[in-house]
Amino acid sequence: MIGLQSFANHIVNHVVSWLPNPGWGKSRFYIALARTRFLLIILVPLDVNVSRVRKREPISSIANRMYDLICPPIGPLAKSIEECDHFVLRDSAVIPFAFCPCTAVSFLEVHIVLVIGRICINKLEQMRFDVSPLPSPSTYLAPKRKPHQLFSVAASSSIVLLRSYCCCRARGRRWVFRGGRRMGTTKVAGSTPSARSIAGSDHLRHVDSMTRVPSGAGKISYLNAVVLGEALASEENDLVFPNPEFSVQALVSSPEQYAEMYKKSIEDPASFWSEIASQFYWKKKWDPEVFSENLDVRNGNVKIEWFIGGITNVCYNALDRNIDVGNGDKVAILWEGNEPGQDGKLTYRELLEKVCQLSNYLKDVGVRKGDTVVIYLPMLMELPISMLACARIGAVHSVVFAGFSSESLSQRIMDCKPKVVITCNGVRRGSKALALKDIVDSALVECNKNGFSVGLCLTYENQSAMSREATKWQDDRDVWWQDVVPKFPTKCEVEWVESEDPLFLLYTSGSTGKPKGVLHTTAGYMVYTATTFKYAFDYKPSDIYWCTADCGWITGHSYVTYGPLLNGATIIVFEGAPNYPNPGRCWDIVDKYKVSLFYTAPTLVRSLMRDGDEYVTRYSRKSLRVLGSVGEPINPSAWRWFFNVVGDGRCPISDTWWQTETGGFMITPLPGAWPQKPGSATFPFFGVQAVIVDEKGIEIEGECSGYLCIKKSWPGAFRTLYGDHERYETTYFKPFQGYYFSGDGCSRDKDGYYWLTGRVDDVINVSGHRIGTAEIESALVSHPQCAEAAVVGVEHEVKGQGIYAFVTLVEGVPYSEELRKSLILMVRNQIGAFAAPDKIHWAPGLPKTRSGKIMRRILRKIASRQLNELGDTSTLADPTVVDQLIALADT
Repeated sequence: MIGLQSFANHIVNHVVSWLPNPGWGKSRFYIALARTRFLLIILVPLDVNVSRVRKREPISSIANRMYDLICPPIGPLAKSIEECDHFVLRDSAVIPFAFCPCTAVSFLEVHIVLVIGRICINKLEQMRFDVSPLPSPSTYLAPKRKPHQLFSVAASSSIVLLRSYCCCRARGRRWVFRGGRRMGTTKVAGSTPSARSIAGSDHLRHVDSMTRVPSGAGKISYLNAVVLGEALASEENDLVFPNPEFSVQALVSSPEQYAEMYKKSIEDPASFWSEIASQFYWKKKWDPEVFSENLDVRNGNVKIEWFIGGITNVCYNALDRNIDVGNGDKVAILWEGNEPGQDGKLTYRELLEKVCQLSNYLKDVGVRKGDTVVIYLPMLMELPISMLACARIGAVHSVVFAGFSSESLSQRIMDCKPKVVITCNGVRRGSKALALKDIVDSALVECNKNGFSVGLCLTYENQSAMSREATKWQDDRDVWWQDVVPKFPTKCEVEWVESEDPLFLLYTSGSTGKPKGVLHTTAGYMVYTATTFKYAFDYKPSDIYWCTADCGWITGHSYVTYGPLLNGATIIVFEGAPNYPNPGRCWDIVDKYKVSLFYTAPTLVRSLMRDGDEYVTRYSRKSLRVLGSVGEPINPSAWRWFFNVVGDGRCPISDTWWQTETGGFMITPLPGAWPQKPGSATFPFFGVQAVIVDEKGIEIEGECSGYLCIKKSWPGAFRTLYGDHERYETTYFKPFQGYYFSGDGCSRDKDGYYWLTGRVDDVINVSGHRIGTAEIESALVSHPQCAEAAVVGVEHEVKGQGIYAFVTLVEGVPYSEELRKSLILMVRNQIGAFAAPDKIHWAPGLPKTRSGKIMRRILRKIASRQLNELGDTSTLADPTVVDQLIALADT
């Protein structure tokens, strides 16, 4: 039995015995702790005379040969460690790395990384290890190769701090560990004399930290190392550095480049956005006064205008313009049906022809510029076709998510009074069939009762879901798409519209009251969505892009249809469910189409986490380049799983914050530009002056928490709430006068990174302590047996509000009182006793819409036992979840 130091020496001596003698230096090794894991890193430096070697073989080739040489002992070494009672080997890697600090000499460093899990941190130094004899190198070496043990181990300083990057001799560089892969380097901003801090005005304060690496613990895949005996570092402070190879080719490749562009977008927005807008086609260019704004209700009506006087068309820019530059034969849409094997595609030229046929039909039945068309379709190719057809003729489309009830649909129809409703007879999503036409029929009957009649219902026959014969029909109103649209010409003249003419209406549903009709106009939205898509995903023409959102939501408008197509991208439209026929469907689609950009919701990420890694790892996913998150703050544990398992630790994550009202991304990482922190949306996009204010509306500087507001307008901002401008001002501009109020809480850390904490109305006030539900949820899901959590506030006779947590466990984990106490303790330890849930409600599933949004309104009603006020649950992906939650209410 030997101690820790001798155990480390034993491993090092065994590994270095494999190395031949090309003039080696001395090896050294580091040991560090990372939560419940033990990390051994061995560094073997090699001095090579560049002038002698370079003529025969490049340094990179030498590094690769060293990799091949040192790999063989890792297998037996791993087996030896696994046989120890105290250890479970979690990961291992051999990482050669070469660099040239000068022209005369180069150093080659070989790193052997052993990650060992499940150890007792407090007793590590007292442990004794029974080490079995390790295999002889001669078993694996070629007969003529003789190993030489030439190293003395520097054991005197073996236990050191390792913050995931080790300072080395390269000037201005740090090594960044990528668990289990070869090491890259990242240039430390500020390490050269040319690096300078960008100081300045209030709206540029967040870029002050962009010229240096932020503080906080670093990242070794899923590890965060600390000094032995000190408190464990917080995983939420991990830094994930961009891969150097990725950064080199990125559109924004450094903090300095971002800071320069951001500064221009704030100090001279007219010039910045005019330069970008000039890349699009304009029938008439905008006036010298590029934009006009008033966000302060004290100065009159709130008004936002961009590209004043300009005349353009979004459909023309998305389709015709791309065809004109030679992309007519490029695939625009790849469609994947509900069942594996159902698929289709359209090139840009074919898509334009389909759009023109529908545009001509709509014109033929009397739809004119400014008229509204309601679209109630599932994710068929006909959905983006319908949107683009409306845009081509200047009609205003209002897409209603094809999961809303007839009552919800009728409310929206009554508000916008469309000339035409476009739908299909049915849809299959997973194993469920839904008769959409029946829902439309019921909604139109309700509209008739309230005095409004829709004259035409254009119905697409979705043969995979329902036959014509099984579809209810009203001859004087209903028309089959396939019977009329294909008969019209494949060319349609463009209706040129002014910059501020409306493009679409999208209704947001509150928990009570009338839905809000968010109105977006043409030019500003076009420029902003195209630009945010391009930079936030580092879009390249060869990319295949898949956003899992439905076009019934703003994400589907901005980042399924308009943003990608305006950039000439190839998009995937998916009709089915991400877990049908099994939880590996997403990754099957990724491999099938070689998806490189994947954008989804945290809810789906957590759901797939719950199903286990094996459904992910059985697929290659090698095509993935950038991942994205949208819809709600993503908790750090889900972020890390998304990064480590789905992205194999190599794909940056664009964790975006934005809203239906903003039109496009507001705070988002730019892949390759700066280190990321799991769970943080990082920094504002170009032109976005994000500020955090207190309850009195006073801006807070530096590290802080408060209400997230936007100080100035941006091109993609919505212009009003349809038919209710007073509500528009009251909801968004009166709470903090002079600002757009997002309704979200936000924290900014010492490095300037923004952390969204959820809706302000999701803040619980417990005995005077205000805490966001997202923070409690994040603490709960950090428990290894918790797959997902949703927290709501309930009335409490003593504390004012109590904390009520719905918890979904990892598959196969049984409910128990011990686990309930463990979950509560997790929150107490991470946040504080005041945040401990008063009630843990076991939840086999959570009530979600088909897009993955958790319906917290329903959870509040269940928590408050107001079961007769649950309201409409027809929009849920699985309405039976509600009954299950009610049945478990008192367990």
